[in-house]
Amino acid sequence: MTRARRSAALPRQADVSWWMEEARADPALEAPKCPPLRGSTAADVVILGGGYTGLWTSWFLLEREPALDIVLLEADERCGSGPSGRNGGFCYGMWEDLPALVRLLGDDDALRMARAAERSVDELERWLVEHDVDAWFTRAGHLTVATSPAQDGAWHELLAEAARLGVAEGRFRELDAGAVRDRCASPVFRGGFFQPAGATLQPARLALGLRRELLHRGVRIFEGTAAARVAAGPPVLVQTPDGDVTADHGVLGLGAWTASLPRFHRTIVPRGTYIVLTEPAPERLEEIGWTGGEGIGDLRTALHYLRTTPDGRIAFGAAASTAGVGTGLGPRLRYHERSIVTLVDDFRRFFPSWADVGIEAAWGGPMDVTTSHQPFFGTLPGGALHYGAGFTGGGVGPCHLGGRILAGLTLGADDADTSLPLVHREPGRFPPEPFLSAGAALAQGAIVRVDEAEDRGGRPDPLTRFVAGLPRRLGYELGP
Repeated sequence: MTRARRSAALPRQADVSWWMEEARADPALEAPKCPPLRGSTAADVVILGGGYTGLWTSWFLLEREPALDIVLLEADERCGSGPSGRNGGFCYGMWEDLPALVRLLGDDDALRMARAAERSVDELERWLVEHDVDAWFTRAGHLTVATSPAQDGAWHELLAEAARLGVAEGRFRELDAGAVRDRCASPVFRGGFFQPAGATLQPARLALGLRRELLHRGVRIFEGTAAARVAAGPPVLVQTPDGDVTADHGVLGLGAWTASLPRFHRTIVPRGTYIVLTEPAPERLEEIGWTGGEGIGDLRTALHYLRTTPDGRIAFGAAASTAGVGTGLGPRLRYHERSIVTLVDDFRRFFPSWADVGIEAAWGGPMDVTTSHQPFFGTLPGGALHYGAGFTGGGVGPCHLGGRILAGLTLGADDADTSLPLVHREPGRFPPEPFLSAGAALAQGAIVRVDEAEDRGGRPDPLTRFVAGLPRRLGYELGP
């Protein structure tokens, strides 16, 4: 059966992610929708974006200055409905990016960033316990595996760099194919490595838990309120369709939508990523031995990422061939039919014994990809408007650190967070238009075609390989 014919049986397109649907059904987490902004108001700080970056920034601002008047604007109908409530729920630091961090920052600063991000995972876990937020936090480790011969040994650079810097012990453990399949018996799994500190969580539960606690602390949240214009000030002025906010300081926590602002148009390329979720089948998980709760990812450039849920489902995701630039963040990046069909096919290839288990839902959206594969933080000229973005799909843990950084920048602090090496570092820039839009689409499509050819055990044609490799030849930490 062709992919076109199979598309008639595509899983339900969730209006929001299944994670958000599940979390909103919990009375302990769901609170009434906050109204949109009507009229003019003033605040000490205005925050644009109700995802993890904006929510954690609000939290850490109030930790330092409890009397602050904070206004948070969220364009969607509920905080966390964007990437923060629809990602895979993998919570780890930045150790997997160690070689890229070293190339960008040097040895000492790379270690500073990785250690700071690692601490955030521990602090996030403590926060969930202290505030009685059941986000299904499971510290079962993260397993990275080769799923084709082309991926074999792709982890050697990371492990060698960690060993050279003296940080491998207790953080990485290399596994052969047998040890990998003891944890999860997929016929495509080969060798890989294990990170014991990795965790998974229910991402929308974390977002709604943060929202609940911030409302209790007096943050004025306006949902369904998009920013129409932002003036960096001072003071910062944010105009919305039906009102405006004036504040001493502002924070941009917009994720992929940061690319719609002229200042950041060439620093971020939004790229689609999608997830399908099975019906519950706990007995099938027992049959394949995947009962430890490990998060799993492979070593493709457009990687697959997969994890289980407490009721015995598998969530299976991947970066896709869709890319948008600037304001190109429309419906195609939220649900791309060809990408969903391919994702279902890949899931069936990974787990053929699940052939009769239904796929309940599918969803997706953009992530904010940077040239360095790392986030960036800073302050615009004038000193009143601060920004953080570019988590490139790995922001569950680092967004917590990002909130600490942005709170410190807003309050003018000179501390361990605001002096981290990714702060005030000018982000890399992609080529100007028209090369940016065309190049992003061509390169990402070629990257996915290379991955798909290697998944089948074949070799991509030379032209596809050449185009897929262009970003890395241009000095970006992207592509094969």
